[in-house]
Amino acid sequence: MKNSKFRKILFFLLIFNFAFLILHFPLYALDVQKRVLNNGLTVLHSEKHNIPIIMVTMIVKASPLNEPQEKAGLSNLVAELLDEGTKTKKSSDISEEIEFIGASIGASAGSDYTTITLSVLKKDVQKGFELFSDIIQNPAFLQEELERKRELIKGSLKHREEEPSFLAGRAFHKEVFGEHPYGRLVEGTPETISSITREDLVEFHSRYFIPNNAILSVVGDLTGAELDLLIKRYMGDWKSTGMTEKQINPMPGEKTRKVVKIDKDVTQATIIIGHMGISRDNPDYYAVSVMNYILGGGGFSSRLMQKIRDDMGLAYDVHSFFTPNKEKGVFQAGVQTKNESANTVIEEILKQIERIRKEEVSDEEISSAKSYLTGSFPRRLDTNRKIADFLASVEFYNLGLDYAEKYPLYINSVTKADVLRVARKYLDPENFVLISVANQKKAELRY
Repeated sequence: MKNSKFRKILFFLLIFNFAFLILHFPLYALDVQKRVLNNGLTVLHSEKHNIPIIMVTMIVKASPLNEPQEKAGLSNLVAELLDEGTKTKKSSDISEEIEFIGASIGASAGSDYTTITLSVLKKDVQKGFELFSDIIQNPAFLQEELERKRELIKGSLKHREEEPSFLAGRAFHKEVFGEHPYGRLVEGTPETISSITREDLVEFHSRYFIPNNAILSVVGDLTGAELDLLIKRYMGDWKSTGMTEKQINPMPGEKTRKVVKIDKDVTQATIIIGHMGISRDNPDYYAVSVMNYILGGGGFSSRLMQKIRDDMGLAYDVHSFFTPNKEKGVFQAGVQTKNESANTVIEEILKQIERIRKEEVSDEEISSAKSYLTGSFPRRLDTNRKIADFLASVEFYNLGLDYAEKYPLYINSVTKADVLRVARKYLDPENFVLISVANQKKAELRY
């Protein structure tokens, strides 16, 4: 009997100790090696030998932030044409060689940087790195490929003109950011795309696609010594050059209410309400994340969803989010509702924004937000591809290589007072941009 009681006590002590370890020690530590090469290239490497696959992500600090307004879409066109032919290989050659080894290569431009990725089996890593380094260092920017890609982008933009969500999003960013590059589409416009020449592409590439302006993240079945040999062989001749002076893009300063009504013969009004947000390096990012989860980022548990969908039955989905950038980001709440209920929904969104600025959230709300944000975090790191992308972006935004370990601590340290403070600081129910794509006659907006 005594032995049985002792075993029970021991069992509960073990459970308690295990729970203590889970709560107080990070579960998301990543074994990452970082070094900066002689040519200025920052290299991040994490060995993962569970499967014979290597994931590579390169970030080049080239984006709309670096292009002139009259050439909007330049960084995107450069990215789109990287794998469409090099100085020694035609576009079809690259496609065939990639397909033959079952690998994948891609490139895309975003608001803050350009991303180039490679996924390749360990046995084909030599060929993979050869192609990867070739498209980064030696794109040909052939005139016929430029013309073809230009027409494809124009066609895509024209097609998207029929989408209310596209029209609303484009108008919203334009009104929030004005002449700042964040205020325009990464793809540019048909007019600016038409003005881009092959010489523009070559100059942009030579100026920004340099090793001292790039981050290389490699995750997978590769030792440090093997990676060193690959980099030496395929990127050893990649020369650093002097960086051009950073382009200054002033942000709009004044806070005013702006309303844009786009008339379209639709039964559902597409509505966006918001304003300028925060940069990614803002120390309030974590408190803002918790606050926004409660307001409209938490799906069915958020206040906006519970009130407008569940209680009022006026929308299938309503949400809010902060999108942080290297420079300022945006806050926006979005919803689709019947034209006739647009005013009611807008009023309720503004009410909920005002409410979270006036009173502390409940214990249950903040606990639920923290549990979700920390509990879902491992999903950002559940594949080697996600880890490679994650490490590159963490380095770009200067978050520290221990960010994965510290993220849960940052979130769990947020208090109800913090949530109230950042809501008052970063939400503005008076000065906002309101975009409505709707049958304006039926919607009869009062704003």
